[in-house]
Amino acid sequence: GVEELLAAVRAGLLARIPELLAGLDRTRRRACLPALKELRKELRGDWSVTLADVRGALLVAGAGCHFGPAAAARWLGADDLNVRDWARHPVLHEVVEAQPREWRIEVARRLAERPARAWGWSMHPLAEAVVRRTGCAVPVSEPFVRGWLQGTLDVGGPRPTLAEQLRADRLTPELAPRVFDLADVGGSLARRLSPRPGDVWTEAIAELAATGVLDRADLIDRSLARLLRGGKPADQRAFLDVLRALDPTPEEYAARVRDLVALLDGPSTVAGHAQGELAKLDEAGLVEPEVLVEASAVVLFRTEKKLVRAQLGWLEKAARRAPDRSGPVVLAAAGAFGHADQGVQERALNVVARHLRAAGEAVLPELHAAAETLNPVHHPRAGELFGAPVGGDLPAAEEDELLPPAPEPRPLGAPIGSAAELAEELSALLTGREGDVAAFERVLDGLVRQAHLDRRALVGALEPVRRTHPWNGTIRWADTLPRDILYVVAAVAGETPPRRLWDFLGGKGRSPLRGPQTTVHGDVLAARLEEAAWQVVAGRPPYLLATPTHATGALAAEVLVERLAGYEAAGVVPGRADLCAALLRVGPGTDPEVLRAAEALTSPAGRWLAHWLRTGGLPGQPSERVLFAPGRGSKRGRHYAERWWEDVQRIVVAQPGIGAGPKGPDGERLDREFRALLEPTEPSVSRARTVHDWAWRPITHWTAMLPWHREELAARWLDHFALGADRDERGAGRFLPLLAESGGPAGLALHLALAYGLGARHAEDRTGAVDALLVLAARGELDGALLGRELGELVARGTVKPARLAAALGPVARTGAYRTAWSVLGAALPGLLGA
Repeated sequence: GVEELLAAVRAGLLARIPELLAGLDRTRRRACLPALKELRKELRGDWSVTLADVRGALLVAGAGCHFGPAAAARWLGADDLNVRDWARHPVLHEVVEAQPREWRIEVARRLAERPARAWGWSMHPLAEAVVRRTGCAVPVSEPFVRGWLQGTLDVGGPRPTLAEQLRADRLTPELAPRVFDLADVGGSLARRLSPRPGDVWTEAIAELAATGVLDRADLIDRSLARLLRGGKPADQRAFLDVLRALDPTPEEYAARVRDLVALLDGPSTVAGHAQGELAKLDEAGLVEPEVLVEASAVVLFRTEKKLVRAQLGWLEKAARRAPDRSGPVVLAAAGAFGHADQGVQERALNVVARHLRAAGEAVLPELHAAAETLNPVHHPRAGELFGAPVGGDLPAAEEDELLPPAPEPRPLGAPIGSAAELAEELSALLTGREGDVAAFERVLDGLVRQAHLDRRALVGALEPVRRTHPWNGTIRWADTLPRDILYVVAAVAGETPPRRLWDFLGGKGRSPLRGPQTTVHGDVLAARLEEAAWQVVAGRPPYLLATPTHATGALAAEVLVERLAGYEAAGVVPGRADLCAALLRVGPGTDPEVLRAAEALTSPAGRWLAHWLRTGGLPGQPSERVLFAPGRGSKRGRHYAERWWEDVQRIVVAQPGIGAGPKGPDGERLDREFRALLEPTEPSVSRARTVHDWAWRPITHWTAMLPWHREELAARWLDHFALGADRDERGAGRFLPLLAESGGPAGLALHLALAYGLGARHAEDRTGAVDALLVLAARGELDGALLGRELGELVARGTVKPARLAAALGPVARTGAYRTAWSVLGAALPGLLGA
């Protein structure tokens, strides 16, 4: 009877539930619901492992006692009941199968519409099983398609290839095309299940198109549309692989030429593919000549030299094939005269020179005007080619300095003003570049602001973004990243579990944003996001304190004083992580009026800020030049990875760290995460291994955490910069311009980082170092003699190869920065001559 069923549920006797339900009519089952709901309330506060079976029994019993499909779907999809993968349990399927067919179909439809949760388990397997057994219409909602996609990748035991599996699945024609609408599926599509052909999604799709299971033309259109929509690099690579596997014919591409032209503005790999296909179509005469001109107008302004060189090559071939096209060709090539790379400018000038005679004199006025954007070093040749002087008078001598203007800090802009605007900017942040500090900070502040104003309206505005970008960070194997702002979004929607559940899932005090690979910078980001997640639920702060005023991460002191005054007026206590982050972003040299306004603050946070501004905040760290040379010790008992470092010789910088940090007027100190940013930097093999072995990589947001302490950041990142020179690693050079544009002293550590960058193996890293060098020179902060001496030492030790240094300093001179180039080279000569 009823009491027997309730007793079985409380005992967690899952296997007995179907039999007990079968013995109850509809009336008696309904009578069980109040008791089941009361038990559910009791369990919400207790997440002990011993009650997991009780929750499962409660879930199954509720499914059998709810006769309304809407109520049943809500019960089955409840977060507090789905703490295990009950959706695959045969007992639950038995109970659901015993219900009427129309009930099952409606429940499955409602479960299929439920967005993927940020934690817990999905009911998709149950919904899919109902669809297959009943033969009802296939749901095409985003959660259902995503669940089906993941199900196709479940492997175990002997199995057909993915292509064979999909061919036999009646859901494939309906759902496979919908996969193109999903975000964050690149990893799934690229996952090869076995070495067999057709056992990866990108190949399987092409096979199904070839055999007529899927519409080939529709898939080509969907691939192009998906690439045009943009998204994360992994997604773009995966859908580009699908397009390549489909291998459209020239005629199929010719019918979609506008899509190809639009792709030229996309990521470099996508743009390169579109560029190559358009060039083939042009050579075959399948597109209008104007397409070449239009494509050149897009590509020649890109920064990727490989794409630009390929475009100039396409222009060259077109003019050779058809000399009557030389006029449009040379005018299109002139679009590269303003390119930032001087080598590209020279190559474009060569293309123009070779086809100028065939183009005729009519193009000379436009070419002469375009030549004004050339670097002055190319002006004499351009003047000879185009029959009139270009650029006025040249410098009287090479000693005259031509430096680019010093970059001005970019303001962050006004706060986000509405929930709709916030949703739009959040979507752009998640699909754009990972390193956009300004976008991240605006969105994080916007979440707090809008949750304070109207959390319910914010939840509705964010719903489309949450469907496309669900947060599911219950397992943390990587560093905390800006994308983890989705944790705060999930908190807004009430999708993050209570602290007790996190303790149940991963141990006392476990954080969903931190793990064994979290860096000290990741800890700071995690602290801010965790605090913001609880703040948006509580709705306390009207805005964040630490939101910078400039894209570098810098926060104007007068703005922070004004924000804290607003907190005091509203009776709001600042979040601890928010306040610590704000203090680290305030610049030195506070105006007396701002200091007086800070002194007028009365809260503990206000007094701490006033003291911080008055005493100069975080002190700079002294830098000591140190040779890191582990040498050959006894191999016995040493880890093989440590022996790998025995031959390394690096010049690094030791700094003592800040210890407990400066003390506030009431004994306050920065939290542990923020103090760890400036821990000591004594070199060691273990420290170097941490950087190399675990693929430790900075992100641009790290510089924004200490925007006035670039010397300290450079000292702590030197191993990373050195890897580019002595281990041929890639990617560190892009951070050098960010450090150069930040504030604070430019001392030994920053110049040494610059030296490693100029000697990096990869050209793009050397380009970043050159850009940083020119920024420092334009701001009057470059010590050419110091940089030259460090370069000479690195060359003498074999860390930097002379050929790489020459390749880096050549562009410095070609930009017109002759004096700067010589100040570095002259100081490096002793080391170069002795090498």
